[in-house]
Amino acid sequence: MLIFIIIVFVIAAVFGIRANRLRFVTKPVFNYFKKALPPLSDTERQAMEAGDIWWDGELFSGRPNWQTFREYPNPKLSTEEQSFIDNQVSTLLDMLDDHQIVTERDLPKAVWKYLKEEGFFALIVPKSHGGHGFSAYANSTIVSKIACSSLSAAVTVMVPNSLGPAELLAHYGTKEQQDYWLPKLANGEEVPCFALTALDAGSDAGAIQDYGVVCKKRYKNKMTLGIKLNWRKRYITLAPIASVIGLAFKLYDPDGLLGDQEDLGICCALIPAKTKGVSTGKRHDPMGMAFMNGPTEGEDVFVPLDALIGGEDYIGQGWRMLVECLSAGRGISLPALATATAHLTTRTTSAYALIRKQFGLPIAQFEGVGESLAHIAAMSYLTESTRRMTTTALDLNLSPAVITAITKYHLTEIGRDIVNHGFDIQAGKAVQNGPSNSLASAYKGTPVSITVEGANILTRCLMIFGQGATRCHPFILKEMEAVAMDDEQSGLHQFDEYLCKHIVHTLGNFGFSFFHGLTANWFVPKASAGPVAHYYQTLTKLSASFAFCADYAMLRLGGALKRKEATSARLGDILSQLYLASSVLKRYEDDGRQVSDLPFVNYAIDHCLYEIGQAFDALFANISFGSVIRFAVFPWGNPYHKPSDETLNQVVNSLSNNTVMRERLCNLCHIKAGSDIDNMERLLVIMSEHKTLISRFEKAIKHARFDIKFDRLNAINTLSDEFNQEELARLTEYETLRQAVIKVDEFESFD
Repeated sequence: MLIFIIIVFVIAAVFGIRANRLRFVTKPVFNYFKKALPPLSDTERQAMEAGDIWWDGELFSGRPNWQTFREYPNPKLSTEEQSFIDNQVSTLLDMLDDHQIVTERDLPKAVWKYLKEEGFFALIVPKSHGGHGFSAYANSTIVSKIACSSLSAAVTVMVPNSLGPAELLAHYGTKEQQDYWLPKLANGEEVPCFALTALDAGSDAGAIQDYGVVCKKRYKNKMTLGIKLNWRKRYITLAPIASVIGLAFKLYDPDGLLGDQEDLGICCALIPAKTKGVSTGKRHDPMGMAFMNGPTEGEDVFVPLDALIGGEDYIGQGWRMLVECLSAGRGISLPALATATAHLTTRTTSAYALIRKQFGLPIAQFEGVGESLAHIAAMSYLTESTRRMTTTALDLNLSPAVITAITKYHLTEIGRDIVNHGFDIQAGKAVQNGPSNSLASAYKGTPVSITVEGANILTRCLMIFGQGATRCHPFILKEMEAVAMDDEQSGLHQFDEYLCKHIVHTLGNFGFSFFHGLTANWFVPKASAGPVAHYYQTLTKLSASFAFCADYAMLRLGGALKRKEATSARLGDILSQLYLASSVLKRYEDDGRQVSDLPFVNYAIDHCLYEIGQAFDALFANISFGSVIRFAVFPWGNPYHKPSDETLNQVVNSLSNNTVMRERLCNLCHIKAGSDIDNMERLLVIMSEHKTLISRFEKAIKHARFDIKFDRLNAINTLSDEFNQEELARLTEYETLRQAVIKVDEFESFD
């Protein structure tokens, strides 16, 4: 007992007396931090500092505030936005024939004309400059609806409304630039592209070698201070037809025309495509998609200094401009495409599984098929939930860099997973190209979404946790800033303040995680009542576990964590799944806690919890003292498993029998008259309304001669004595549609 009292006294003396604490604790840790912090390039630092903190900060704290969470607004379309979707978007979707578009490698001229006239390239341009000024939620919804009908058309609309000239001008352009360019972009007079990626600069965009040199040259009959540019860009969407190019490059001033500094950093400029020395027109072939994508090059292209977006005030600010805009755009465009893939696959595959029979049963009744079908539907619920949650943040005028990175990475990966399951179920129908194949473009276009706006491997391994650790952690960034202060003594005292809070924070999360792990979350404060209350408790506990493990990893690895990409990725996976599960709960709350949602909510969150458990297990297996940390997080072992068979069956039954729920799951899909999807939907209605009649017909066919079975349409007439005229008409419609749905396209030749 005496020894214990002495130990407590020593600890109190060291930590309680500031002079002792500074000498024996803070100073050594301060020096360790100075050595351990990884050197950051300017581009890395700007990326770290870009964007806002939102729900990710709550999850990183270990104590998410669920009351704040429930107060986040439910995204809604304005009357004007809904009208645009009901009218202009619906008209566009009726004009689209994706098979024709892909075959001809271009949108029809009438579609191009309609897109320009109706302002589809100006969804984000402010109304004051002739655009629509739509919300992020509306922008995302429009892109998703178009993508359900034609991925190529969706990308064509998406790009001008994402990172590009319009957004950069709206945020950073001078008044003169905004007044001149934005109205022209809004009415389609100018078609923009944005050229960032180069041969040697993909994900590491800061490595671009494209350059501009400040110089004087005769321009429009007078000597003008400007920039001589040289660039070679690749993979630029709309470049082959763009009339104005947004260009990212490094600017140099070797003659000191602007000052003493030679290397002025990354800048962005607007270059008319007809400027002398500019080369455009060639096309790449992105997975056979029809959207315009190609290279652009420039040789000794001279533009005046006012071509710089934002003018001279934004010289050297290009990377920050790009990262800040990208952190918003990343949460809209590609997640919208992935959500469209989910909606489309859910609608077509759920219908096909009910229509297609093998061994005398609809294939939806086979458990193996049901397993994939349930995964498709529940993950579709999750993707839509996350799309809505993320656009909510953007419409609060926030730019949450970590959350948009999570959304981009996970929704595109989930989209890939969903369409693969759709192919497994639709099988032969899915692998044959043609007008009847509704999934082909979604499948072929998935690698495009995976690759662009931050390749997914990089996003997972470097960005989500790497950026989150500094931006979202309550103290890390403050500690880094204190360590970097020129006045070391002041920095030490600030560091001491944050370090004490950090230690209390970490120990608190350790205690919270361990205690509630021992007691199976029983005593975690309930943030909600009802059937999802335990999920709130579980996510709260796991948030504390994550925060503790994140602190341990950063303390143990220090600056090496930057190079330990697998560890960073696993921590990022945990943070991501916490966010995805939160999004599901938010949608469930926003939609009025509908009982019919529960199978999908249960499956989606159980899936997220399973992924969290797997990420924790992989983390523990690959860090020092992993077994000790495992015991602190999971004292009784990892309790999370894949969704149960019972949950799976509930999802399949709801999808098969609840038409209202099915429609809510895939409401972004437009049903064009005469399309394959239209045939499926009409057939499902007939199957639902005439079950007894169809059952009688199938029994009659089963007992008919082999030659009658061979031609089911003619069999209807052969069996006419068993049915009245109205029944024969219904059966003819049923069988005609059934054969149209299960057939695949065939062609005389491919010339």
